[in-house]
Amino acid sequence: MAVSAELLAQRVAARVIDIVVQAVDINALLQLVDLNELIEQVDVDAVLDRVDVNDVVARIDMERLVAQTDLGAIIARSTGGIVTEAMDSARSSAVRLDKRIDRWMTRLLRRKDPGPLAPRALLGLEAQP
Repeated sequence: MAVSAELLAQRVAARVIDIVVQAVDINALLQLVDLNELIEQVDVDAVLDRVDVNDVVARIDMERLVAQTDLGAIIARSTGGIVTEAMDSARSSAVRLDKRIDRWMTRLLRRKDPGPLAPRALLGLEAQP
């Protein structure tokens, strides 16, 4: 008799819980909860300590990831950036060398007028004779 009473109580409790859950408006309940305050109470370090990083990494489908990644474009962008930087560096070095040679020649030839700052074609029409 005690077993059947306990079984009846469990069934009644399960039914009452089901009725309460059906009656609760989850959206209205969530609007009453301050999620920011709730999140501030979460110990993120404790959560991360429980994460098995090796298990997470093992779940990654590397073949699919590589297939979806355009490695050619990535390589082209990275090498293109390197080439651009190298070319900019070479151009800057060439300009510095040209200026240094110009100063030496000005001294060597004992010119008093340093000359134009740029070729005549680049100075504009008003500077041309």
